[in-house]
Amino acid sequence: MKTIIAATDFSPVSLNAVDYAADMACMTDAQLVLFHVYAVPMALTEIPVANFDIGQMETDATMLIEQLKEKLLGRTENRVIIHTEVRAGDVLTQLSDYCSKITPHAVVVGAESASGIERVMFGGKTLIALKKIQCPLLVVPPFTRFSNIRKIGLACDLKDVVDSVRVEEIRELVEEFGAELHVLHVSEETRDTFSPKTIEQSSLLQEMLDGMNPKYHFINEPVIEKGVIEFAEKNKLDLLIIIPKKHGLVSRLFHYSHSKELVLHAHMPVMSIHE
Repeated sequence: MKTIIAATDFSPVSLNAVDYAADMACMTDAQLVLFHVYAVPMALTEIPVANFDIGQMETDATMLIEQLKEKLLGRTENRVIIHTEVRAGDVLTQLSDYCSKITPHAVVVGAESASGIERVMFGGKTLIALKKIQCPLLVVPPFTRFSNIRKIGLACDLKDVVDSVRVEEIRELVEEFGAELHVLHVSEETRDTFSPKTIEQSSLLQEMLDGMNPKYHFINEPVIEKGVIEFAEKNKLDLLIIIPKKHGLVSRLFHYSHSKELVLHAHMPVMSIHE
């Protein structure tokens, strides 16, 4: 059975993402793991933090996660198997370790928060987080509700596609939801000025995605994130897939959307799938 991990710090945005994950698990017959990491306070002196305090933190975290589990069982009418995992330490280290042990179908987090995992994901440590969490990472914007995924966008730079595009994960998503697949290539090139390398990589990608009936969109725009967001808005994508590379598009997309007072189309989750 597939497993979806919903990471939460109990902030409103992360709880919204948990609801999204639960509804998605219900539709896809996956089991759900509610994952929470509480931070152990650093001692400011040589006197260690009392064991009682740490024990109480674990007790409180466990109580909250169990309450959340009961709420979600009611939300899904007991149609989803829900497990809980409470750990102490650094959230990204613990989440990465857990993922390496169970290989989840996806990890779901909220897009914004003043604290916890969301702040780390879209603060200064974005690229570190993307490197650590190697499994598909689904970022859910505030107020987004799961209904269905009918249109999936794949943002692709058409470079090293054989090594960077994980076709099976994409195929599984397309088939699971019966979704349309839209491949977006945003650059300053036009159809008349495509380099031989771009043409070669485009042909390779078409072979790789054979059977999914993708629609290709070559967008002439010097600012990649602007081109992606405008396409997503116009075509009402339900999910955008991004392949994190050295100069990660995912952080630039959210920085761009914030500067435009947007939250990336307000309803569209972004999934990073590593090369």
